Amino acid sequence: MPKPKLNGYLENQFLIAMPQLSGSYFERSMTYLWKHNEDGALGIVINKPLKASVADIFEELGIIYDISKDIAKKKQLLAGGPVEKDKGFIIHDSGTCWESSISVTPELTICTSKNILKDIANGSGPENYLIALGCAGWSPGQLEEEISANAWLTVPANPELIFSDNHSSKAIEAAAILGIDLQKISPEIGHS
Repeated sequence: MPKPKLNGYLENQFLIAMPQLSGSYFERSMTYLWKHNEDGALGIVINKPLKASVADIFEELGIIYDISKDIAKKKQLLAGGPVEKDKGFIIHDSGTCWESSISVTPELTICTSKNILKDIANGSGPENYLIALGCAGWSPGQLEEEISANAWLTVPANPELIFSDNHSSKAIEAAAILGIDLQKISPEIGHS
């Protein structure tokens, strides 16, 4: 059976999990897809907070930060996906680049550098950022097949939603951009 083809690639898109993914790692998730080409796709789940804060990662890595500022304790780490769970991925607004920085759009960059964490800790890091442990990956054609099977809704990415700390409503707000109410979508799979 030939692999389904999409018109172009889906970089800088949100993938919103449909009810068919219930019971999987991606249940009720929203993923920022930052790389998609003939070799596959990479994304970071941006709405699954862990029971750990940015301050916890600073302490684990021995990074000194101003404990009088509550920001590091309030900002949650996210579960970015089931791949490379011990690796940190930082999505941040563009401007300054650190080693390993990859520009996704003129507004968004992804980085895995410890130096960005040090700069965040001392107040010279990016204004907007999120830190996720792990990422999500798809082999060539896999994401296209999942989209054709109605497992994912795709929505153009919005930096404001990426950096929002209101994780429980991110997918609902992203779907609303298309006029879709996620709470009214049936878990029954159908094809016309």
